Amino acid sequence: MTIRHHRRVPSIVVTLLVLAATAVAGGCGPADAAGTTRITLGYSAWPGWLPWQVAQAEGLFARHGLNVDLKYFDNYTDSLLALETGALDANSQTLGDTLLSVSAGAKQRIVLVNDNSTGNDKIIARDGITSVSDLVGKRIAVEQGTVDHYLLLLALAQAGLSQNDVTLDPLTREAAAAAFATGRDDVVCVSAPFTTKALTRPGSHAISTSAEFPGAIPTHLVVRPDLVREHPQVVQALVDTWFDTLKWIKGHRDAAVDVMARQGGVSVDDYRTYDAGTTIFTRQQNLDAFTPGTTPEHLNYQAALTADFVFGTGMVQHRPGLDGLLDDEFLKAVPE
Repeated sequence: MTIRHHRRVPSIVVTLLVLAATAVAGGCGPADAAGTTRITLGYSAWPGWLPWQVAQAEGLFARHGLNVDLKYFDNYTDSLLALETGALDANSQTLGDTLLSVSAGAKQRIVLVNDNSTGNDKIIARDGITSVSDLVGKRIAVEQGTVDHYLLLLALAQAGLSQNDVTLDPLTREAAAAAFATGRDDVVCVSAPFTTKALTRPGSHAISTSAEFPGAIPTHLVVRPDLVREHPQVVQALVDTWFDTLKWIKGHRDAAVDVMARQGGVSVDDYRTYDAGTTIFTRQQNLDAFTPGTTPEHLNYQAALTADFVFGTGMVQHRPGLDGLLDDEFLKAVPE
């Protein structure tokens, strides 16, 4: 989840300047010779987003008439900033991160659920720490203001603790996993595939995961409202491409896993262990999630819970507004 700019990682000022300078070049550009609008789509190392790499490798964007500049971000926070500043037209990010961007004034719209995290976000501890209740006074590596931080806050609250009871070591996900693996920190809160690196530390083990908080960490295709207004056919093509990609992966599982594992920087065998921890949503599950309801399975309800939580814990100064955030018109138009 992204937070107000002064609370981001130390390189935030430099990052914002770079992104602002590239926003004009990176955003939705003029039509090419064939009349196709060029757009930029961001994603990072998360099993629910790596299918975008398969779409590119197999030419599925072009099959839907898209001219996509697919940008991979080693640092997930940078992708959030890129969407906020206009350097991206669309990005893959979590519900919580989107809400926190909105709370800081960003205009964004969720048009697709990629997945729910059902175990691939983990709080991993060194030997001797057996539960979240043992974290009092411990040093925890985490990328502040991201979904990993959110999971930590949820787990601490469930155990009757708060962030004031622990010491945070603010690092990017990759650096956090490496720091924990080498013994710098007692605990790390990180998502797959970085969990694989963290668990190389002898005696390390997960003491809490996203499986304990059903529905709390959905991930999405998030777009700028301008893209919806000015190029709705592009948004529709992106959503259609996603479901065609899932269909392709189902029929070519080995080839797809090879592509996704390579992009994620892990072995094929390690990548296969992530299956249960990331629940990819079908079109029907998407439609069900976008349907208003009163349980965490419904995005409107989960978004309200998340907004209340992050505001109540002081992660943002203004409660995120939900008006216009959820848009299921493109899902409804996907061929069955």
